Amino acid sequence: MHKQVTSSFLRRSSCLLSKGSSNATKQLLGAGAGASLTQQHQNQAQSYQHVTMQTRQSSHSPMGLPPTTPRKKVTLNTLQSMHKKGEKITMITAHDFPSAHVAEHAGMDMVLVGDSLAMVALGMEDTSEVLVEEMLLHCRSVARATSRAFTIGDMPMGSYEISPQQAVSTAIRFIKEGRMSAVKLEGGAEMAPTIRAITTAGIPVLAHIGLTPQRQNALGGFRVQGKSKESAKRLLRDALAVQEAGAFAMVVEAVPQEVASFITGLLKVPTIGIGAGNGTSGQVLVQADMAGNFPPGRFLPKFVKKYGDVWGETLRAIESYRDEVKGGQYPAEEHTYPMPKEEVEAFVGDVRRLMRANASAEAEGDGEKST
Repeated sequence: MHKQVTSSFLRRSSCLLSKGSSNATKQLLGAGAGASLTQQHQNQAQSYQHVTMQTRQSSHSPMGLPPTTPRKKVTLNTLQSMHKKGEKITMITAHDFPSAHVAEHAGMDMVLVGDSLAMVALGMEDTSEVLVEEMLLHCRSVARATSRAFTIGDMPMGSYEISPQQAVSTAIRFIKEGRMSAVKLEGGAEMAPTIRAITTAGIPVLAHIGLTPQRQNALGGFRVQGKSKESAKRLLRDALAVQEAGAFAMVVEAVPQEVASFITGLLKVPTIGIGAGNGTSGQVLVQADMAGNFPPGRFLPKFVKKYGDVWGETLRAIESYRDEVKGGQYPAEEHTYPMPKEEVEAFVGDVRRLMRANASAEAEGDGEKST
């Protein structure tokens, strides 16, 4: 058995070359070995660079091909035109590059970086925990994948309620740092001055009325809103107030269908429903919920329809990978990079001769010490 090749062995071999202490080693590498090896390495590097320009041989962001159905960039004018024509507006959440990339390919009109990422991406208990810096990080990730959809960043709790000035400052960060097209905030009539300040600064605002999760403690939990005459009137006042303040649209969450439909008919801007029936101008869902990207037993709100089973398919794939690795089936030959047989034999032969030369040099050195 040959001695194992180690980094220290290779260093010693290099020293033998430089000091000229082993004729066998020099003969192995040949005259002018240093120069020829350097040139060989340069040629290999150039060849590798040429190959990688043609075919990437490492993992990378899964850009892939562009969407099969090219479309124009969705703008505020696009959304207003859709609303005027009675065309339903589609919106979905995304919290990173892959989830935004698939939403873009699916042709979503709007992509919301919702503060629901606190739970679905960061493992938090509720939306109140997420910070502005965390939201901005995810906004930038989503922005890299969305060249056509209209993108909206959800301003988290504590980043806009103190004053309109605070809200404008936060909104500017979502546009400049987060690369979003608009911002979203929760609240009705009481937030009208804030919405007006942000829109005056030239930033589109998506309002959010009805059940506002950031205020669930004040609402007594995640409860349906607008179920009584007085509650429905307050909801209408909120809708009219945020419209008057300049919101380009509003999310209406957890409201009886009849109330949401009636309010939608009175407004000049679109309503995006979530748990508000099909009488709104459009719909939004949390992508992780509708795609089934969660383990069995998780509670889902009544309004969620599960369109897929991402969790189940991912679990099946990872379990298969685990079993094949442990069983030695993966990687198979088709998953490896080929090398000519003669090159393999030459490489192994050269290294073994170098190891024997190195061992002989060590033996000579030990003999000199003993004398």
